[in-house]
Amino acid sequence: MLTPDSIRNVTVDGVAVAVSAGSTMVAAIAASGSLCTRRSVTGQRRFAFCGIGQCQECRVTIDGAVHRLACRTLCRDGMTIVTGDES
Repeated sequence: MLTPDSIRNVTVDGVAVAVSAGSTMVAAIAASGSLCTRRSVTGQRRFAFCGIGQCQECRVTIDGAVHRLACRTLCRDGMTIVTGDES
């Protein structure tokens, strides 16, 4: 059962998202309705592939820090995520 203590509120590309405590940034990005973490050098949309930080496809900007691995970062209240999604 979700309680206020078990919810983390974050912002993904300006969209407010509530996720369960223990959720990664990738889960928050998916919950925001986006399946894009970054753009390739040719502009292709990319998203987390391996989920363990090896593929580096989930790099995003978290609270102003660039190239953070979304699949290895747990959500905390008030975090702001910026992806490469420009759709």
